[in-house]
Amino acid sequence: MDLEFAVNGERFKIDSVDPSTTLLEFLRLNTPFKSVKLGCGEGGCGACLVMLSRYDQELDQVKECSINSCLTLLCSVNGCSITTSEGLGNTKKGFHPIHKRFAGFHASQCGFCTPGMCISLYSALSNADNKEFTVSEAEKSVAGNLCRCTGYRPIVDACKSFASDVDIEDLGFNSFWKKGDSKEVMLKSLPPYNPKEHLVTFPEFLKKIKKLHNGLDHSRYRWITPFSVAELHNILEDADSIGSLKLVVGNTGTGYYKDEERFDRYIDISQIPEMSMIKKDEKGIEIGAAVTISNAIDALKEESKSFYVFKKIAAHMEKIGNHAIRNSGSIGGNLVMAQSRKFPSDITTLLLAVDASVYMLNGRKTEKMRLEEFLELPSVLDSKRVLLKVEIPSCTAACGDDTEFFFKSYRAAPRSIGNALPYVNAAFFALVSRQEPSRKGVTVDKCFLAFGSYGGDHSIRAVEVESFLTGKLLSYSVLYEAVGLLKGIIVPEKDTPHPEYRKSLAVGFLFEFFYPLIESGHRLHNLDTGKSLPFLSSSQQVLESNEYQPVGEAVIKVGATLQASGEAVFVDDIPTLQDCLHGAFIYSTEPLAKIKSISFRENVTPTGVFAVLTFKDIPDQGQNIGSKTVLGTGPLFADELTRFAGQRIALVVADTQKHADKAATLAVVEYDTKNVEEPILTVEDAVKRSSFFEVLPMLYPESVGDVLKGMEEAERKIISAELRLGSQYFFYMEPQTALALPDEDNCVKVFSSSQAPEYVHAVIATCLGIQEHNVRVITRRVGGGFGGKAVKSMPVATACALGAFKLQRPVKMYMNRKTDMIMAGGRHPMKISYNVGFRSDGKLTALEFTMLIDAGFETDVSPILPRNIMGPLRKYDWGALSFDIKVCKTNCLSRTAMRAPGEVQGSYIAESIIENVASSLQMDVDAVRKINLHSYDSLRKFYKHIAGDPDEYTLPLLWDKLEKSSKYKERAEMVKEFNVCNVWRKRGISRVPILHQVMQRPTPGKVSILSDGSIVVEVGGIEIGQGLWTKVQQMVAYGLGMVKCEGSEKLLERIRVVQSDTLGMIQGGFTAGSTTSESSCEAVRLCCVTLVERLKPTMDQMMIEKLGSVTWNMLIQQAYAQTINLSASTMYKPEYSTMEYLNYGVGVSEVEVDIVTGKTEILQSDIIYDSGKSLNPAVDLGQIEGAFVQGLGFFMIEEYTTDEKGLVVQEGTWDYKIPTVDTIPKHFNVEILNSGHHKNRVLSSKASGEPPLLLAASVHCATRSAIREARKQSLSWNYNEGSGSDFELPVPATMPVVKSLCGLYSVEKYLQGKINGQ
Repeated sequence: MDLEFAVNGERFKIDSVDPSTTLLEFLRLNTPFKSVKLGCGEGGCGACLVMLSRYDQELDQVKECSINSCLTLLCSVNGCSITTSEGLGNTKKGFHPIHKRFAGFHASQCGFCTPGMCISLYSALSNADNKEFTVSEAEKSVAGNLCRCTGYRPIVDACKSFASDVDIEDLGFNSFWKKGDSKEVMLKSLPPYNPKEHLVTFPEFLKKIKKLHNGLDHSRYRWITPFSVAELHNILEDADSIGSLKLVVGNTGTGYYKDEERFDRYIDISQIPEMSMIKKDEKGIEIGAAVTISNAIDALKEESKSFYVFKKIAAHMEKIGNHAIRNSGSIGGNLVMAQSRKFPSDITTLLLAVDASVYMLNGRKTEKMRLEEFLELPSVLDSKRVLLKVEIPSCTAACGDDTEFFFKSYRAAPRSIGNALPYVNAAFFALVSRQEPSRKGVTVDKCFLAFGSYGGDHSIRAVEVESFLTGKLLSYSVLYEAVGLLKGIIVPEKDTPHPEYRKSLAVGFLFEFFYPLIESGHRLHNLDTGKSLPFLSSSQQVLESNEYQPVGEAVIKVGATLQASGEAVFVDDIPTLQDCLHGAFIYSTEPLAKIKSISFRENVTPTGVFAVLTFKDIPDQGQNIGSKTVLGTGPLFADELTRFAGQRIALVVADTQKHADKAATLAVVEYDTKNVEEPILTVEDAVKRSSFFEVLPMLYPESVGDVLKGMEEAERKIISAELRLGSQYFFYMEPQTALALPDEDNCVKVFSSSQAPEYVHAVIATCLGIQEHNVRVITRRVGGGFGGKAVKSMPVATACALGAFKLQRPVKMYMNRKTDMIMAGGRHPMKISYNVGFRSDGKLTALEFTMLIDAGFETDVSPILPRNIMGPLRKYDWGALSFDIKVCKTNCLSRTAMRAPGEVQGSYIAESIIENVASSLQMDVDAVRKINLHSYDSLRKFYKHIAGDPDEYTLPLLWDKLEKSSKYKERAEMVKEFNVCNVWRKRGISRVPILHQVMQRPTPGKVSILSDGSIVVEVGGIEIGQGLWTKVQQMVAYGLGMVKCEGSEKLLERIRVVQSDTLGMIQGGFTAGSTTSESSCEAVRLCCVTLVERLKPTMDQMMIEKLGSVTWNMLIQQAYAQTINLSASTMYKPEYSTMEYLNYGVGVSEVEVDIVTGKTEILQSDIIYDSGKSLNPAVDLGQIEGAFVQGLGFFMIEEYTTDEKGLVVQEGTWDYKIPTVDTIPKHFNVEILNSGHHKNRVLSSKASGEPPLLLAASVHCATRSAIREARKQSLSWNYNEGSGSDFELPVPATMPVVKSLCGLYSVEKYLQGKINGQ
């Protein structure tokens, strides 16, 4: 049988294929459909999602679900229909309502994740069938998708707009309705959605394929599909002659384990009836091993009183992975990974708690065994045994008036439902009784206590604790003893992160399960405290301005619908040429060593390898250069010496990206560390060895006032306080990528995903030793940058250019996520030590501090950090300020600029100091903040001319305005009341101001009017999702509209901004620092002024001659006839005296901390931000929300760490967690203040890209406040660990960090207190 399937209704028939080929590889390399993106290759980001439709001939039914095409093997879609986002709708056949609503709700910024989001929503809508699609389902539909740009709120609103139970007025800012519209008008204004019209139909030609019970032809596909257990047994018996086998259902395990080995045969076990059935009766439920997790959940959920426990298991299983993983991954696969490969499985824990059994195929026999026995077997993967099915007994123990059973499961993970492995999971089942009404108390008759993911071999039953509790009357002392026993059982293996935290979680879960029984003394009917996630809600106050129409209007982002349908072209979407080669970097794993040789494992050149390029392959006339800024250069490859772990050593060039990546992992680099000095791996080492980068005087900020005098005036001081800040990874959705094409006459053309094509251009020319006119670099759009596609994009493009130049073949590189993370650099870690003086009323008198910044080995942009840090740090009136900032040169990964580089750290350092001052005075921290806000005079003292005019200093106004709109004072009182009434949950609220200094830079622009009146625009700035093209388009429409002819007010749709081309538009500079949009706008406005001046005489002449109206087209035709130059270019150079300015904002956040787990839930965040007169309030709102959520990641979730050699530890979505839908504020309210006229700004607008990120510190400070309350409570229990008000909350404040500060042993201390009668 041939492999046959459909993609977007188009038939594909494949003669033969490597069985390890994924659906994603096929779609991207062999079809014109490019909406399916490779973001992680692990099933962890949602960028690769497609809709899979299967036709059931017997039931005449089509079943649909979303799947990860990066994990799904191509052979497994035989007979299926695949739908990508282009298949829902596109430019040719019209966009789908999902695409239109995503665009209209401003839910797409860089657009790389948007097609996957659309498929997630479409899948949820199609599965709603005839049921109502609810708000809850809408929110959960995108819970497993990652987006780094938007902050999720507009995405959720677009999804909720399809829900039948949505309150239309709760939906956020969009382009469909105007202020004051009635609900009826609002509903009618949405692009209409009708399931009958807008759901994709299954192709008829696939329905006609007869279901042959012989699967694919083994010889051509190496893919075997057995249709019975007997057939499977025969295949396994012949395994020795067949070669290595892999049993597959959804292949989701490779997302976690990344199979290194190749298998001779793949066995698809999904068609074996015994393995794919679900059987239910009064005894319980049997689930075949090949049943998907989603189907198991559906079966467990089905309504029935006796299956109360099953519904609880199903609810827990919905937190595993994401929709697509659950739709593909099987129950059996999950259990086998847990048994054989120590996978931290939730399902194993759940099934242990209900005493489940499994059936195994062993030879021709079927064995039944309890799950515990199965887990203790030698690795099933290394044997010929196969897991056939799972049996879960029904838990319908006889319950009378005095007996009751209950079941509860627990899970502590960085995200509630958004694809994160747990630190610990647990599931408990207990049968309890009350002996007689007069006796208060509950006896445990029977219990199963299962724990998993804590760092052991697999999930376990705590049998000793079960035995101890059975027959006992529950009391605090009994529970205390049980906890003591449990701590001896939960023993994480060596090298498990946070072992004590994991132990404390296990203790906490046991306590949470039993203590309500002791507290209530009887029934548990009403003690189920399972919290359901509240819906997300938001409000946006945005003022559209019509002074400079269409500038100031909330115009939809350029290309938003194209991005949603997946037709927007990114570098990797450019069709691959026939002879194209692909590159992957080999990087160093040593921090400082001589490189003796580079070879491959077993000295065998891997499949497909064409060449290995090192520094020796750089042309004689060229230089070993991979990056440059105005501050210095960095090498493309290490030479004889590697100077940090993660440094590029060589480029493997192969026939496919898969082969190049594989070869890079098989590379063997021989190092020699003899006669090499010790590497510098810490800032302390750098100080000892005086290893620093020079910071030019012009980049080093000035101190303010007399610190000695300020310290003398201080009534109180904090001396030698210390804090450290870690790093953060960009996690742009599109990894680093470039394509280089050799051209005639020693030329090279490069497509680069870069924020700085001009610099990429210069680096390539220098490296190859050719003139710059021989190089052309083209950048159309970038799938997220955040600073990471500036300097760090240069070596990727340069390496491809070197390969193309040397081999005379096109060379493309699409960096895999692991390598990208290892090389990206990210934010600068730093260590700060400070002394601060203040009065007893909280007024600051002086601050002095020293700071050590770890810049890594290369200069990059690190010398600008001191200046950037000091901008926001001066937001308070310190009285006097002095500092010593050293930029340390270490043998570590070179750090680079990441969104608000230095500014976010500087702003946070100020907050941390203020927090400690308030704590030492036992004052309300909000009062300390307020008393130290600048007056205009002190602002001038600290910022000089950058402070601007008095009326531009809007921070005090914002501070007061947000106090009222957020009801800050009332909520602060409510938080206090909540904390008095709740033992195990504490809340905190915090208000934080920001002040962020930005600088405009010279920027080029060019506007040309074509003969039909359409307009083409080029700018130096790059569209990276920040809406730069949209604002530029609006500005050109405004600028040319000044000609005042008929139709000139409707020019917006006639303007196209085209890709950056370094030979067409020179001196583009960096797109960075938040001001490129406004600078590009001003550049094109100046071009328009020139064009209008040229057109004016013609216009006036025509008005006289026509004696009537002159249309735009008539004017342009006449201008062409008169050979008027209708192309104008300019270089906008901002005035030196006004090029820098200050941005202001205030944020209030309220959080709730769970003391048992350390989980922080953000209940509400309110932001007010002054963006002057916004050029596009929809774009600016997206920037504000997206920046805030990225800041949230830095302060609360994201850990980007290195090992003892300086090599990055995190490898992808499994261990690097960015915020998801379930981690953002539950109530998220944003107001953009339109602060009126700013004469020195571009049409009075201000920047919005980076400053709002700093406001996320309000969440961290609120968490600190909640922890402080928990520590006060600990003190009242005479418990010193995790008590006292003086503490430093690290960044990020992850769950283990928060829990350890609240007290790892709080449960034990609480129980001790109860035993002692406290």
